[in-house]
Parts: sequence; structure tokens; C-alpha cells
Amino acid sequence: MTATRAIARAVYGSRFDHVPWAQRVYLRPGEKLARELQWQLRLRRSPALSLDEYRSRTTAGPIEEFITCHLCGESRQQPLFEPTGRKPNGEKAWSYRVVRCPSCGFLYRNPNVRPERLGDLYAKNYSSFLSGTYAENRQRRYRLTMDAFAPVFTKGNGRRLLDFGCGSGLFLELAEQSGFDAYGVDLSPDSVEQANTRLTSATAHFGAPEDLPEIASGGFDVITLWSVLAHLPSPLEDFARFRRLLAPGGVLLILTVNARSLLLKAHGARWSGFTRNHLMFYSSETMPALLRRSGFAGVSFAPFYGDGIESGTQPMPERLDRRLRRAVATSDGGNMLRAMAFSDEEAVSRWGGGHQVRRLR
Repeated sequence: MTATRAIARAVYGSRFDHVPWAQRVYLRPGEKLARELQWQLRLRRSPALSLDEYRSRTTAGPIEEFITCHLCGESRQQPLFEPTGRKPNGEKAWSYRVVRCPSCGFLYRNPNVRPERLGDLYAKNYSSFLSGTYAENRQRRYRLTMDAFAPVFTKGNGRRLLDFGCGSGLFLELAEQSGFDAYGVDLSPDSVEQANTRLTSATAHFGAPEDLPEIASGGFDVITLWSVLAHLPSPLEDFARFRRLLAPGGVLLILTVNARSLLLKAHGARWSGFTRNHLMFYSSETMPALLRRSGFAGVSFAPFYGDGIESGTQPMPERLDRRLRRAVATSDGGNMLRAMAFSDEEAVSRWGGGHQVRRLR
């Protein structure tokens, strides 16, 4: 038992033991307020540095470069975290620094990976990761998110769909079963090979969309980013590309880690969202700026309560379930960020019904 869990057990006793670990911060009395105060204290103690000052204190790796905020252009940096991964023997396997933009609050890795070197992170048997423990219950999470944004995914009806960063094809398999004319792209050649052995009508391709004529021509009704956004080193360029690839009335579905999560505020550098290949970290407060600058008309967010809670595989007493859903929906939105971006007013009119749409223009 970690020190944090031991302290929580001493304060709250065993009455929340049956609540999934990730949801306890929303249910234990006073913890949400304590974590928010902890976060504000961290921000006050972290001075904003000029880029030159920050660069003089930090070393960039061979595939990295120092950057400014992609969302607002601010050059100052507010250093916050240094996530670190360990090998089984305790040796450091990887580490990087996460900074906050003092102007717009965006969290990102700095120094960041050079865009032209992004493939270095995925070239070596990345599919072994995607098809191992990472893939467990992955399709269940996709279905839950698809349900949250119904009726976009209820029936494909031959509509064109692009899964950007398709990995080993776990979502493409669901898309073709739903009747979409589905395509995927990925930077991992072994993942693409594995995907195409799984698929029947959908196809996965290695490379960038602009290099593939059947994808570069655009006209997609749906584009999906499943746990991909945090991996993009040039998000403004990528989202402008997505906007061009979408047909009139098209939507962009995004699932990524939530930089506003109470779990981040509680666990800092040990937060589950700080993984080896993640580069940038968005929230419902910062993502609209990216979408607005890329030409999208609106965005809708769906709270994430936890896979086990939403699927019913980790049931809780009805009283606690209601309390959890209320706390998540009215605070940070959960540990994962689920968003649907609307390309234009036609998309808002066609797919926005039943969802709270935030206009961006």
C-alpha cells in the first residue's frame, strides 16, 4: 500500500474500498476541495520562466526541441512535473519535463519531440504494446464513447470514416461491423500489418494521410482520434488537415487523457496520463482554442465516469453512483476527455441534437 493510500485509509476507513480506485477522489468527503487547493498551491510555487531561462536550465535529447505554446504562442514556461518510467530493476527507463503555459493553462512536454522524429517512438514493435495489456477492454471503451455521442455511430450506412492512428485496428473492426466505409492510418508498420489481418472490408495504411491518394482526397463524414491527440507534436497543422479532410456536415471524435483531471492534481508526476509517448495534454478549457484556430464550428464534451462504472461491470450503490456522476459532470469531466468537434453549422444541425454544443465561431 502506497503512502497516499495508507493516509486515505487512515482518514476515511474502509467505507470506500468497494469504489474503483480512480473514482474515490470524487466521492471521499473534502478530497475534491483538498486536491484543488493542492493544485493552486503548486501553481503559485512554480514561477514562469522565459524560454531562454528555461532552456539554460534544461537539456534537450537528440530527437527533441524547445517549443512555445502551440495554442496561444506564449513563450514563457511554468515547469511543473518530471514524469519518470522505471525498468523492473528500478533503473530509469525514460523521463521528460511537463510545463504549463502561464497565459492559457495548456500543459505540454518541453523540450518536445521533433515532428520529423515522431516515428522513432513507434517503429520498434509498437503493436506488441497495442495488442497486449493496453488492448484489454479497449473495444469496450470505444463502444461506451460511441454511445455517449449517439447517433453518429449508430449506423454507418456506408459513410466514410478515417481512424487516424488506427494502431492494430481494434476500432476499425467495430467501424466496419457498424457499416462504415472505414480507413485507417498509422506510423507503426507492424501495427498496420496486424490491423489488416483483423479487418474484412476496412483497410489500414502506413504513413501520413497526404501520402495516400484514397485518403488525401478527403470527403470523410467521421474522423476518429482514439488516444492519439496526446501524441501529436504539431496539433494546429494536424487539426487543419483534419478539417480539410472532413466532408460538409462531418465530425471529429476525440478521446484523450484529461489535463483537468483530479487524479492529475492528486498524483502529479505519477499521473497515469503521463506515459512515455505522450507529448501534449488537453482539457475542456484548452481544447476549444485548438479547434477554433483549426476552423471547427463547435464542440461537445461527454463526461467520463470510468469504464467499469459505465458498463456496469463495477457496480456501486445507487446513492454513490449518482453522487459520482454528479461530481464528475460538474467538475473536471473525469480522467479521460471525450469530445466531438463539428466541422460546420451543418454538422451541428445534423449531429448536435441532445448534446450541449459550445460554439467556436
